[in-house]
Amino acid sequence: MSPDAHATSAEPARLARAVVYLRVSTPSQVRTDYDPEGISIPAQRKECERRAAQMGNVLVVDEYVEPGRSGTSMDKRPAFQAMLERIRTQRDIDYVIVYKLSRMNRNRLDDALVLAQLRKFKVTLVSATEHIDETPVGQLMHGILAAFNEFRSAEDGADIRVKMGEKAKRGGTLGRAPLGYTNVRKRFDGREIRTVEVDEERAPFVRLAFELYATGDYSLERLADELTDRGLRTRPGRFPAGPVSDAKLSSMLRDRYYLGYVSYNGEEYQGRHLPLISLELFDQVQMILESKRQAGVRDRVHKHYLKGMLWCGACHQQGISHRMMLTHARGNGGVYRYFVCRGRQDGTCATPHMAADDVEQKVIDHLASLRFSEEFIEVVRAELRTTLADQQAASNLVRRQLKTELERLDVQETNLIDLVADGGLPSTKARQRLHDIGTRRATVAEELAQLDGDLTAGATLLESALALMTEPGQFYRLLSDDHRRVFLQAVFHKLYVDDAGIAEEEFQEPFGEIVAAHREWTAEQSRSKTPGKARKRNESRQSACSRDYGTSTGLLAAAQA
Repeated sequence: MSPDAHATSAEPARLARAVVYLRVSTPSQVRTDYDPEGISIPAQRKECERRAAQMGNVLVVDEYVEPGRSGTSMDKRPAFQAMLERIRTQRDIDYVIVYKLSRMNRNRLDDALVLAQLRKFKVTLVSATEHIDETPVGQLMHGILAAFNEFRSAEDGADIRVKMGEKAKRGGTLGRAPLGYTNVRKRFDGREIRTVEVDEERAPFVRLAFELYATGDYSLERLADELTDRGLRTRPGRFPAGPVSDAKLSSMLRDRYYLGYVSYNGEEYQGRHLPLISLELFDQVQMILESKRQAGVRDRVHKHYLKGMLWCGACHQQGISHRMMLTHARGNGGVYRYFVCRGRQDGTCATPHMAADDVEQKVIDHLASLRFSEEFIEVVRAELRTTLADQQAASNLVRRQLKTELERLDVQETNLIDLVADGGLPSTKARQRLHDIGTRRATVAEELAQLDGDLTAGATLLESALALMTEPGQFYRLLSDDHRRVFLQAVFHKLYVDDAGIAEEEFQEPFGEIVAAHREWTAEQSRSKTPGKARKRNESRQSACSRDYGTSTGLLAAAQA
């Protein structure tokens, strides 16, 4: 045998390359363990890796994880699409390994399309727990499983619809409770019952909404402003709590749920929840809604980026909170926009209408007046760097302590396992101690991960605030109306306007703290600029820098909050 022939025969066979696709259907399935992936994903991964090892000569080069994604649509699964894109473009994969066929598709059409794409690029689909392959028997099994998975998906959907219908017939609330109610969980005869209770914070506002609209004196827009002024906010959930929109009010005023009914598939049933309003009040509201519809009167919603931000300065001086409403008037061949105090409607305010263009200019002028001096910005940035350095040193010390704690827990865990293996400790006791160690480890790991998060976020927000206030008026002029609104909402909570301009403002944090710091620093600089007192001026500057508002400590705390 020649040397070349011997070398060729000694070369190892090429390793086949595989990727693993892992998926769970709902987010709740990844929130059941200390591991952020939950329990199901690691279990699937283990089985897929075991299957790859059984195949021999297969190297798993990557994995695509889909936490909490439905199996009914491929388009809504980004990891799955990324895997297919890699197969199409890089063409470096020989196998796709899944835990079960249903983890990839629960629809026969999608299954056939995916299988066609994989075959086009000579990729074989492998199930870790099912006997499918490229043999006739394997393909028959594949087809049977695909049909069964689709049947199960359809059956599950039908089962859910039946259960929802049965729940509605028994008066149960389906899904998230409407505004004025809240979803709760209770224990009954050892079972967890999901039910609905009256939201004591928001229910009075719901009743008030029906009562005010029943008078006929309120448009939806004015009603929304009135409820917002009185303190109504939506329930926080996917989005933070905020004012109730006109559209939400319109839907709420037509919802018979508030009479004590639930509906499903066009059928209405008596609900188990307590009604918030009477039938007489509900009918009165429907009459007004219908009369406006028949008369062609509709609750107009005027759009303006300042809407919701402006409050009457004159009323504010008297201790009254009245929002400035946007209205339109026709004249001289055109339509003109005005802001008017809501108090004019009930005769409690004499502030005249203000042209929207004039109010816009007042806001720009006010922003320009808030401009920070370059010297102040340099002082705060320098102190911010010092503060961050000091706190970073403290963080490093805490980090070392937490890492030492993790090492100690690892040693405890190892000793426990060894003790059980040697028969020195019953497994039941060891299991509880290991659980306690795992709980403590998760807590320490979370503390370690979040150690600098708030500090860094606060510093970043404070730096952004300084940048925005360098030339706020000029920056504001360059923005579109939509971006102007975002800018104002970031800086201000309320703007009080009168004939002279912006009379007062309420800031969002950290702008409230940092503007107050700039005003006090500027006042001290002005007082120190006395002829012949250069030394005092320098001392004043150092004094201003050494206070909470100068050292950035107070500002950083506000930004972190």
